[in-house]
Amino acid sequence: MSTSPNSDIGKLVWAIPEGWIPGWSHGPEPELLSHEAACILNPNDRDAHVELTVYFEDREPIGPYRLTVGARRTLHQRFNTLTDPEPIPVSTAYASVIRSDTPVIVQHTRLDSRQAENALLSTIAYTE
Repeated sequence: MSTSPNSDIGKLVWAIPEGWIPGWSHGPEPELLSHEAACILNPNDRDAHVELTVYFEDREPIGPYRLTVGARRTLHQRFNTLTDPEPIPVSTAYASVIRSDTPVIVQHTRLDSRQAENALLSTIAYTE
């Protein structure tokens, strides 16, 4: 048993069934650029190697996007900055599955700044 009070907190597989990157923004970038993000917390004592796959209504999935979240670190990964293997299209419905080799916690956020009155949405992703 690890002596760390945060040992192995989290899960290996997470799903975010709702995704949508707004096609435009109102306000300065990068602060108010409309975006979706997966906020990934790794409170454990080893790095987490994460693969993110994106699913669509009318086409084959893309991914995996490979990310590393350092031990005892967090990563706020904006979906609209993912480029390899390809960018995620804006104004398109999608879902995502996140798999990690180390337990992590995932939270989903969206900033919709298409209007001057910004909207911020945040939810915990699904896991078992």
